[in-house]
Amino acid sequence: MLPIAINDRILKGLLYLIVVGAILHFGQALFIPLSFAILISFILYPFCKWLERHKVPFVLAIFIGLVLFSFILLIILGLLIRQLVLFTQKWPQLQEKLMISVDDLNVTLKEWGFHFMDEEKGVIGNILYYISNDVIPRIPDALYSSSISMVLFIIIPVYVVLILIYKDLLVKFLYEVTPKSWNIHIKKILPDVIITYYNFIKGMAIVYLIVGILNSIGLLILGIPHAIFFGFIASILTFVPYVGITIGALLPIAVAWLTYDSIWYPVGIIIVFVVVQVLEANVIFPVAVSNRLKINALVTLVVIIAGGIVWGAAGMILFLPFTAIIKLIADQIPELKSLSILLGTNDDLHKFEREEKKIGA
Repeated sequence: MLPIAINDRILKGLLYLIVVGAILHFGQALFIPLSFAILISFILYPFCKWLERHKVPFVLAIFIGLVLFSFILLIILGLLIRQLVLFTQKWPQLQEKLMISVDDLNVTLKEWGFHFMDEEKGVIGNILYYISNDVIPRIPDALYSSSISMVLFIIIPVYVVLILIYKDLLVKFLYEVTPKSWNIHIKKILPDVIITYYNFIKGMAIVYLIVGILNSIGLLILGIPHAIFFGFIASILTFVPYVGITIGALLPIAVAWLTYDSIWYPVGIIIVFVVVQVLEANVIFPVAVSNRLKINALVTLVVIIAGGIVWGAAGMILFLPFTAIIKLIADQIPELKSLSILLGTNDDLHKFEREEKKIGA
């Protein structure tokens, strides 16, 4: 009977996932801005409470927090967009240099007795033609469309304000719709979730800033074009384990090779990124982020891909922090221990094993 019960639980879980996924997909026009608003509310709430303790009216504190948050976000986006536009302007020269390098490689291989580069050269030429005529020209339109989307997402600040104003009402609703046995957990977990997530986001912002600065300084020392753009893109992409830093390194490596026609510049970029990553993992991250809120790499990749399937680019951004919040909640509720183990890392598993040994003793 036990295997049948387990199978029933698995089937019910899969059914819930399908139903929730369908609701999220078809209701994305509502849920995407609402999800951004919830996360921003988590970030702003401790700051607003701090202002309120310093005699600032809570509504005014919300407004101040939103203005500061928007200002910082606009500065970051503006810098990245400017660097991206500069890169697209340099693309024709990079394309020409790449084709010259392909021709040189073709000649060298023929001298060594290899004659299979003609077809590959045509493929590379077609890829570059597609990038130059289809991808690059669309970037300004994509940026313009994004700015239009930002106008449509004006509803997000409205959601943030209303969530923060009606926070007590929403908490009371949460108490009413959950089982009474969960009330004690909610009372303890909710403040912890907000404070922990706020500290985590604040710490991660510091990590991305420091890593981006170190990457950029290293690339500037090497003389790599658009060093700031490449440095911060690589920093942001580190949220995708293993894959992100690789993708972040490929573009500056390609640009360095095409610009200087020397293997030592790509090697220098690899050294810079490796050194910065070692510092990030062993010094910067542990100091800046007291509570890691870490989920394992397998779940991270699955969540990012699932977010892309359900909500596109917004899902790839949103699903990961919500999964981290679910992990934080699961850590606090004994009934969700299995979920906490599934989402956690080996460190979490060792922690559970030590606790079980203490109980057994």
